[in-house]
Amino acid sequence: MITRAIENCFRNVREKNWDKTYWAFDIHGTILKPNYQANAISTEFYPLAKEVMQMLSKRTDIVRILYTCSYPHEIEQYIEYFAKHGIHFDHINKNPEVACGAYGYYEDKFYFNVLLDDKAGFDGETDWTAIKNLLHKNEAVHEV
Repeated sequence: MITRAIENCFRNVREKNWDKTYWAFDIHGTILKPNYQANAISTEFYPLAKEVMQMLSKRTDIVRILYTCSYPHEIEQYIEYFAKHGIHFDHINKNPEVACGAYGYYEDKFYFNVLLDDKAGFDGETDWTAIKNLLHKNEAVHEV
């Protein structure tokens, strides 16, 4: 379950005194329900996905990375769609804030602390509730 990764992330923030962490988000099967229609982006949010993503978008201690295989023209549409709902991403399919160094080689794989992706076991129908509860338990003072 995704909660273990998020709990580890928040524990590292406290123990290592980090000022921010990096979360990567897939779209289909994670934030939005797939529609499987050609020439039409998905627009139906999973339960609580919009609310939680809006909460995360207000936090300056969480860098949000859109992690998607969508085509460039679709990504533009998704970014616009999410912005209309108060959801914002800092980067798309990359993390230029963390370079190669003591923690690893990040030229071919970008760095993140938390990955939300249905292919990695995330359940869009149920996991947003758990994330919302964890966010409330770990309120940030770093809101926009």
